[in-house]
Amino acid sequence: MKRAPLWRALAACAVIVISVIISFTNSPRLGLDLRGGTQLVFETKDSPKVKADAAATDRAINVLRQRADALGVVDPTLVRSGERRIIVELPGVLDPRQAAEVIGRTAQLSFHAVLGTAEEGDKSAVRDESGAPLKIGPAVITGDGVTDAVERSDPQRGPGWWVSIDFRDGEAWAKLTGEAACQAYGDPRRRVAILLDNEVISSPSVDPSIACGVGITGGGTEITGSFTHEEARDLAVLIKGGALPVPLDLVEQRTVGPTLGEAAIKASAEAAVTGLLLTAVFIVAVYRLSGLLSTIALLCYGLISYAALVAMGATFTLPGLAGFVLAIGMAIDANVLVFERAREEYQQAPKRGLRAALLRGFKNAWSAIADSNITTLIAAGLLFWLASGPVKGFGVTLGVGVIASLVSAMVITRVLTEAVMNRAGPRISGLGSPGAVRTWLNRRNPQVMRGRRLWLAIAGVLAAAAVAGLAVQGLNFGVEFTGGRLVEFGTSKPISAEAAGQAVARAGFPSAVVQTGDDGVTVRAARLGLEETARIEQELKKTDAGEVTKRREEFIGPSLGEELRRNALIALGVAVAMQLAYLAFRFRWTFGAAAVTALVVDVVLVVGMFAWLGKQIDGVFLAAMLTIVGYSVNDKVVVFDRVRELWAARPKEPFAAAVNGAILQTLPRTVNTGLGALFILVALMVFGGDSLRDFAIALVAGIVAGTLSSGFVAGPVAILLSRFDRKPPPAPPAPKPKRERQGTGAVV
Repeated sequence: MKRAPLWRALAACAVIVISVIISFTNSPRLGLDLRGGTQLVFETKDSPKVKADAAATDRAINVLRQRADALGVVDPTLVRSGERRIIVELPGVLDPRQAAEVIGRTAQLSFHAVLGTAEEGDKSAVRDESGAPLKIGPAVITGDGVTDAVERSDPQRGPGWWVSIDFRDGEAWAKLTGEAACQAYGDPRRRVAILLDNEVISSPSVDPSIACGVGITGGGTEITGSFTHEEARDLAVLIKGGALPVPLDLVEQRTVGPTLGEAAIKASAEAAVTGLLLTAVFIVAVYRLSGLLSTIALLCYGLISYAALVAMGATFTLPGLAGFVLAIGMAIDANVLVFERAREEYQQAPKRGLRAALLRGFKNAWSAIADSNITTLIAAGLLFWLASGPVKGFGVTLGVGVIASLVSAMVITRVLTEAVMNRAGPRISGLGSPGAVRTWLNRRNPQVMRGRRLWLAIAGVLAAAAVAGLAVQGLNFGVEFTGGRLVEFGTSKPISAEAAGQAVARAGFPSAVVQTGDDGVTVRAARLGLEETARIEQELKKTDAGEVTKRREEFIGPSLGEELRRNALIALGVAVAMQLAYLAFRFRWTFGAAAVTALVVDVVLVVGMFAWLGKQIDGVFLAAMLTIVGYSVNDKVVVFDRVRELWAARPKEPFAAAVNGAILQTLPRTVNTGLGALFILVALMVFGGDSLRDFAIALVAGIVAGTLSSGFVAGPVAILLSRFDRKPPPAPPAPKPKRERQGTGAVV
């Protein structure tokens, strides 16, 4: 064996062995949308004394972590995002009201002397537990002076709970209570007001047994009241955790029940297995032995992708799983490019043999493979940097999948096919015949570009219809882009949309958007709070829906919704601009402009279709659109790469002939790659939930539009723009000079 194939085989074995070790020694990290729990995103705000910078946000994270630990949350995650954002993940916590109240409360604790009863209308007064106004003095002790706080109960003292507090400076507490003890019993001035975030949580009167001027010694006290165990525990957590250095605003909240996460994992696994089987059957039927070997490489691709994600510590989210499943279909693209090119090489020079044709297929397909994968990586990078929440996971998964597919196709598939190709005949290999699609095209040789003006007119009409959908219907933006709260309830019995709408209206939200399905109800409204959500759940339980459970909940603040909407537009704009710049750099400006024109048509058609259908535009749709951008440009790169090659080989022929030939020669690859991706997407549509189903619908429409626009929009536009291109046709690649052998090659 020569050195290059040997090293390639060793590298492939090393990658596979390392991937197996990582996969079996590390557990995947599941996101909250798969294992259940609550995610809170807080934004720090400036206070009169402290600026909300990165340092203040880090101090706030330390306080929040103490509170999460004190609540008993297993494996909480708290990270800073930017300078002012804090992402808190609380696995297993399904009550967002409790989580937001305890985790994010400012918790400014203070102890004050009561100066007497205040008059009604006094703005400086505070109200005690019964609502009576009190006039209080300045804070004597703040939360910094507390060393510990614990909830306690004692059956011998009767039912109920209280909070025991230990002070850092016991003398200050003794002085405060000693001065209050000098007042007559029943006098308001004998009380001590304990405030949390400027609200009185307790205002006990000093016991008659306490001597005037002496006070309560020992450095501790108790806060009593009609506390339940949970209320006493939450109060102790807030006091012990200390005050936040800056105020926090809750800008995003997601809650997912564990049953929904289990169903999502099961659905994604079923879609992956079904899609992989369908793709394997298809690729083996088309390419026979070569297809079988590429299927083995495809399994290795899945292993490598999974191991890479686990080793990176990436969080697996529901969109991330969709990206993992989708990348299976995209991973076959490089194999199809190589095999189709090898078929062409074998038809041109069958006497050289299958192995020589395969090697030339790998060599000549590399340019198109590299260009198309770079464009997809651009889309994945934009998703990671500009998207929010679980959609980031899709960007990571897609990017890792692209790199793993390159390793799978260019290393593993090559090692396997080179090892067995000389032992297989042309018929068994699957590379000896041009294939049914190419045979038909070679026999008919249709002149597609003769009707280029007609194709552009049809594309213009379809784009106008899509724009009309935007004008007439508008876009149905989801909570992620508009702000508000979305709650999904599961029901054991089907409920009509009318009955569900009436229940939501009785809860106080007659204008809320209510959608029903076979086993659930989804409610979306702008000013839907946590208390109102609980009220809606109670009203739904009064209907004939049977057992009602909350499956998931999402809250997006209005400022964050506006930011996400702006980022979505920026992501699409930057994606188009970067694709244009890259194509102009790799080819010429006319090719780049033609590809981007077709790309804009693809995007407009998919967005217009969603507008006419009234489907929701959310972060998952953004992921689909950026994937469509990558896939569409990927297809056009393959076409223009062949245009450049044919134009260089026959520079005296009309440019339209080169475009027509490139479209016909790359059509078999386009059809086979598109079908491979469609198998995966159909599996996602069948097994996925509502959000993944819309994701798959968008991608199916985008793949069909992107495939057709490569030949019927990008090609004609490139021909029209060629008259403005002053650059000469590309020169054919110069043949490499043959190296003369030095000596006989014999070794003694």
